[in-house]
Amino acid sequence: MEDESEHVASSETLSKPLFRDITADDYDPEITEIESLCMNCEEQGMTRLFLTKIPFFREVIVSSFSCDECGCSNAELQPGGRIQDRGVSYKLTMKEKSDLNRQVVQTQYATVKIPQLEFEIPPGKSVLTTVEGIIDRAVDGLEQDQVLRRIQHPEVAEQIDSFVLKLKGLKDVETSWQMIVEDPSGNSFVENPYAPQRDHQLIVAHFARTRAQDQEIGLSDLSEERSFEENPGSDGKESSGRTVGQNDGEGFNTQNEVLSFPTNCPNCSSPCDTNMKLVNIPFFKEVIIMATVCDRCGHRDNEVKSSGGIAPKGQVMSLEVNTPEDMARDVLKSETAALQIPELDFDMEPGTLGGKFTTVEGLLMDVKNQLSNNPFFGGDSSQASMSSKLHAFCQKLDDIISGKIKGYHFVLDDPAGNSFIQSLCAPDPDPQLEVSQYQRTWQHNEEMGINDMNTENYEET
Repeated sequence: MEDESEHVASSETLSKPLFRDITADDYDPEITEIESLCMNCEEQGMTRLFLTKIPFFREVIVSSFSCDECGCSNAELQPGGRIQDRGVSYKLTMKEKSDLNRQVVQTQYATVKIPQLEFEIPPGKSVLTTVEGIIDRAVDGLEQDQVLRRIQHPEVAEQIDSFVLKLKGLKDVETSWQMIVEDPSGNSFVENPYAPQRDHQLIVAHFARTRAQDQEIGLSDLSEERSFEENPGSDGKESSGRTVGQNDGEGFNTQNEVLSFPTNCPNCSSPCDTNMKLVNIPFFKEVIIMATVCDRCGHRDNEVKSSGGIAPKGQVMSLEVNTPEDMARDVLKSETAALQIPELDFDMEPGTLGGKFTTVEGLLMDVKNQLSNNPFFGGDSSQASMSSKLHAFCQKLDDIISGKIKGYHFVLDDPAGNSFIQSLCAPDPDPQLEVSQYQRTWQHNEEMGINDMNTENYEET
């Protein structure tokens, strides 16, 4: 009977996702235990691995080590998902002591900088901590071996002691100071306690990685990929005459075909297929729509990529929503676009929700679902004032979706010019849709990698 019950438990485990939410209903959390050497006493200790998901973020691997012989313990957090397409940089300005309680996900590739002290923490092990926790870990690292250092190198020990006092003084927040978390893998995270409103103390920027950063995080050398793109076939002529959306001369038309390639489900990490198709949006341009459906957990997802280049100017589209027909308008939100609803003082950062081809109502539903699943406002660590503010905002979104609130403005600001809101009067001007273009700033071009592009004599560089 014991063998039979164990067999049933293992079969149920196989039907569950690899990365699961932490819940009291899960009686088999699948914690893997591995005997490993304790580096403190050189006796056998125990390492425990737990695969889970941080809601509103991504998959992580939590590992902890404990030694019963000497009591030594350690804990780490590793990203369990993929490396993001772009790196990320968070610049946080501390103005009061409550800012020290912000939660921070720091991966093994992240560098933490404090410009006021000219202090930099190099990449180390991944941790889930707070701003105060980062300072405490830095102090612990500097104070290590100080007893021996005071005997052998008293001058160096004195300098370290004075610097440690400066680090500890940052926790008093007598004056504002900044902390920068820069992660080329794009998997680090700094909490925004004011969500869904914009945090004016937190600046989030995405950047294109350099070749050195690609090699640092373990990505393959791009030179091999470039040589393959230049010579895709044995004669190098197979793809030279293809035009997007036209026949390649062998009966394959990109507008009429649906391509499929294997991938992993973003929800349960099970193998599934992603379908990809080139679609021509009237009065706009061609885009690539990718849709993923997981047969195991039922998760559905879609993403939109622009098939063309970056527009010469950025574009702002402002729609005044008054009727149910306006809620049903098609919307293409690229991954570089920011969503704004001025009447609710709502500003969504570029990159949030990725690229989407949906409707006005569908995008608002995605925003509401993303906010309602935020663990920083609904978990054990949430504060009552922040949680009530989020619930009030979600209620306003429900009123907008149900049509109780009318006359609000739905604004898409896309520096790349690749977003679109359907016009019901096309090709004539739509009185409810205002479209304007603007010259991008240097920061916009830097985030999209345009400043580093070389379009002249690039073969010689």
